[in-house]
Amino acid sequence: MAILAVALASCSGKEPKAPKGNGKAGAPVPVLVATAEQKVMPVQIRAIGNAEAYATVAVKARVDGQIVRVNFREGQDVAPGEVLFQLDPRPFEAALAQARANLARDAAQLANAQAQERRYRDLLQKNFVSREMYAQIRTNLDTARATVQADQAAVENARLQLEFGTIRSPISGRTGKILIQRGNLVKANDTNALVVINRIRPIYVDLSVPEQDLERIRRFMRGGALPVGVTLPGADAKTASGKLVFVDNAVDATTGTVRLKALFPNEDEALWPGLFVNATLTLRQQKDAVVVPSQAVQTGPRGQYVFVVKPDDSVEMRDIAVDRSVGAETVVAKGLAPGERVVTVGQLRLVPGAKVDIKPGRGAP
Repeated sequence: MAILAVALASCSGKEPKAPKGNGKAGAPVPVLVATAEQKVMPVQIRAIGNAEAYATVAVKARVDGQIVRVNFREGQDVAPGEVLFQLDPRPFEAALAQARANLARDAAQLANAQAQERRYRDLLQKNFVSREMYAQIRTNLDTARATVQADQAAVENARLQLEFGTIRSPISGRTGKILIQRGNLVKANDTNALVVINRIRPIYVDLSVPEQDLERIRRFMRGGALPVGVTLPGADAKTASGKLVFVDNAVDATTGTVRLKALFPNEDEALWPGLFVNATLTLRQQKDAVVVPSQAVQTGPRGQYVFVVKPDDSVEMRDIAVDRSVGAETVVAKGLAPGERVVTVGQLRLVPGAKVDIKPGRGAP
């Protein structure tokens, strides 16, 4: 029947009608369009990042002792020098008292040795004693002086041991779980930490980018710090802004990537150590970029193309060269001029030369 219809049409000298709404001779196809804009667009590199504490300290005891007091709560913010743990101070106080007593005893002996040395020096000048005897007295004086110096060092060491019994925070940050509770005996520099403190204001975000981007990153870094933005996981999709502060000195040979580190103020504590985020490194701002909505770009056998609406409301299928996509927008490198209208919704019903009926709206995703 189809062959017969074609034959009759050819005999009558008339062309067959195209399907309604999908051809040159049919009704206009309803579409949504957008205008190609020329504006400033960022040149960016996207990667998965991982938040890392600005500083991490595993607090350990520097002396042996028993924990008698814990002065903080788990998850509390602490300042440098704030007391965290108190070890039993009595053994250290006794050792300090003994060291001070030894110092006082030996200081008295030093004073006696100094007096003897002065007397024997006068006797030596009058030839009442031999030089050998004076030399022995002088040796006793030097020995007493050295003993006092050793006692002073022992007192200082005992004082330090007493001070180390009060365990303080070395940095400002947030405490984690208390790993060794009150009443336990601890050893100096034990394997297990008492608590781990993380500084999260500011905070780092680690990210890895392909080695092919390394040269561009280093080139644009010469002009100043590069901005880095991150999007946090979650329904609210919170964002944070920081700057690139570190490029690793070697490429990871196993993955072909280079490690970067960005610094964020994190005043609202939105970033948390260990959190994975979507990071965007902005290299520069491209001026006069031709931009269309990404949904206008189609892919065919010859590559990417768009349907351009001509002044007579017919469409033209135009091959384009896409530079990159930024969010819901695509930067067109070649094939499209600013001000031209492109179809964003309704491309599947279009053929080159078809008429369109432009509806209000842009067809934004």
